[in-house]
Amino acid sequence: MCLLADTIRQLVEQSVAAKKHAYCPYSHFPVGAALLCEDGSVYTGCNVENAVYPNGLCAEKTAMAKAVSEGHRKFKAIAISSNLQTIITPCGPCRQFLAEFGPEMDVYMTKSDLTFTKMSLRDLLPLAFSPAALAENNTTETIIQPS
Repeated sequence: MCLLADTIRQLVEQSVAAKKHAYCPYSHFPVGAALLCEDGSVYTGCNVENAVYPNGLCAEKTAMAKAVSEGHRKFKAIAISSNLQTIITPCGPCRQFLAEFGPEMDVYMTKSDLTFTKMSLRDLLPLAFSPAALAENNTTETIIQPS
């Protein structure tokens, strides 16, 4: 997918702005995300930690959940930002979460200086488990186990 340079810049800037709202008292690692929907609307998210670590939310999941809860199902791109000097990449669970709705979306992974690396989600998560795998498994056949 080819986005205009201005659109990419705005998406990256929105991810940086979202990072400012991060609730990260444990890791002190703020992350922001800006998700571009097919219709051009943008939903932002930040990481929200919890004292029970597995209950926290990543920025990418927050942005995706906001967009899906507003009725969006198709996405063009997501930008992710942090304070790292190297690019920030989505964690494995976020890659799978994003793949549910946008396996072809572009992922703009930024450095703290706002430079970025672009990859498709499909390249970041090859052989992703998809809804098609569940449909393939939903057959009416009965499997008989040997006794």
